[in-house]
Amino acid sequence: MSPLMRSRLQRFKDNKLGFACLILFMLIFVLSLFSELIANDKPLLVRYQHQLYVPVLKAYPETTFGGVFETEADYKDPAVQQLINRQGWAIWPLIAYSYQTPNLELAVPVPSPPSTQNWFGTDDQGRDVLARILYGLRVSLLFGFALTFAAAILGVVVGAVQGYYGGWIDLLGQRLLEVWGGLPTLFMVMILVSMFTPNVYWLFLIMLLFGWTTLVGLVRAEFLKARHLDYVRAARSLGVTDRTLIFRHILPNAMSSSLSQLPFMLTANITALTALDFLGYGLPPDAASLGELLLQGKANLNAPWLALSGFFTLALVLSLLIYIGEATRDAFDPRRP
Repeated sequence: MSPLMRSRLQRFKDNKLGFACLILFMLIFVLSLFSELIANDKPLLVRYQHQLYVPVLKAYPETTFGGVFETEADYKDPAVQQLINRQGWAIWPLIAYSYQTPNLELAVPVPSPPSTQNWFGTDDQGRDVLARILYGLRVSLLFGFALTFAAAILGVVVGAVQGYYGGWIDLLGQRLLEVWGGLPTLFMVMILVSMFTPNVYWLFLIMLLFGWTTLVGLVRAEFLKARHLDYVRAARSLGVTDRTLIFRHILPNAMSSSLSQLPFMLTANITALTALDFLGYGLPPDAASLGELLLQGKANLNAPWLALSGFFTLALVLSLLIYIGEATRDAFDPRRP
């Protein structure tokens, strides 16, 4: 690692608020990745007749535990629980519901308020809200990370080519970006998504189609400045190829301003996905998402825990990303040594 990069990382660590937000965000992200181990309608571990089983990772028929059906065991069924407890034991997750599991033991109408069974209450189908938040966070964060990564690669490549070659390539590229940037992105995405069956891959491609332009201007400006520097001219005179110059010599020096924008891009992508889910143009209806939870809160004003839990979850994640982005921008500021 170069001394410059080490100094930038040290500046980031010295920003106490930004560094603390990064740790908290990574903790939330890791917890969401292991949602099945935290919220599930299957036990984490079962001991039956002196043998160990891991239902959360592998499906077992009911006959494995002394039942009569060859289908997968329903561990929420009192009869199955009685069979297991008779000759063994089971360790359950912290939340004994998956994102699609309704609480069939509710004594009140759905959506039900927070209780000892469902800490954040249930939605209008009796499903645990906290479990849906965990699974929805994982979908939103993974989708946002993948979209940000793909958009950053496209934006960096296009901006590098425009800035390095200039001339007609830069002129045509800028006119295309002006037209593309003038399109009403949200409405275009809604129209295109409605033309296909709800699918996460189609949604990803359509959002990428309109989200790759964010870094083009920054990278283009860095390359326009760098292509006239002495070391670039010297490399050209020595016969270094354009590809090597772009990706090995100029791009590493131009990435500092681009890296500082990635947390803000991630914030925008998560917000866009949530908005599309709220409007009904996002992920498939059976998927857990924060936008779908907010939509349920709008449809059930008598159940404020739905809207409040979705709002505070989204506000917390986006606030952490904004503070991380500001700390990154300060640490990678090229005007600082």
